[in-house]
Amino acid sequence: MSKRTSAKYKIDRRMGENIWGRPKSPVNRREYGPGQHGQRRKGKMSDFGLQLRAKQKLKGYYGDLTEKQFRRIFAEAERRRGDTGELLVGLLEQRLDAVVYRAKFVPTVFAARQFVNHGHVLVNGKRVNIPSYRVVPGDEISVGEKGKQMALVLEATQSGERDVPEYLEVDHNKLTARFVRIPTLSEIPYAAMMEPNLVVEYYAQN
Repeated sequence: MSKRTSAKYKIDRRMGENIWGRPKSPVNRREYGPGQHGQRRKGKMSDFGLQLRAKQKLKGYYGDLTEKQFRRIFAEAERRRGDTGELLVGLLEQRLDAVVYRAKFVPTVFAARQFVNHGHVLVNGKRVNIPSYRVVPGDEISVGEKGKQMALVLEATQSGERDVPEYLEVDHNKLTARFVRIPTLSEIPYAAMMEPNLVVEYYAQN
């Protein structure tokens, strides 16, 4: 199991926000950061600090991607015509693990990565075990037979903790989802405010 899976709440505390909206997040009880210096009074953050924080928050949200992975996705967004920030979040939402999480087949984005890695997900009837696989509009994502028997799938589909966004069509009885369209920032149900424009500024200067 990935170290990042067991440390997901550390990301919340580091950011000082409940970025996934989970009811068990420690930020719900204490808003200061982790470690012995976590309760120090915070001064005003610099522009660089705000940009770095925005990048770390967005990167952390999608399962704490590595800097190399995130930079590669940003570079592709930058190459395309249009608003780079909007394109960036659209590309992140096209990741297979993100779609599995949004469809409520599993409870967390970390579980989604592991679920895909273990071969429980099919795209258009073919097994795909690469979490970063890019889904395109019209693709059908389904849960394999073994995956349908797993307790975490049952837990996630019956949870009222979050809703399925409109850019997905999901049948929880059949455990299938169709990726309807690439979403805009306003359509993505982030529990905390994401600022991809600051991420663009960060990479423009670094």
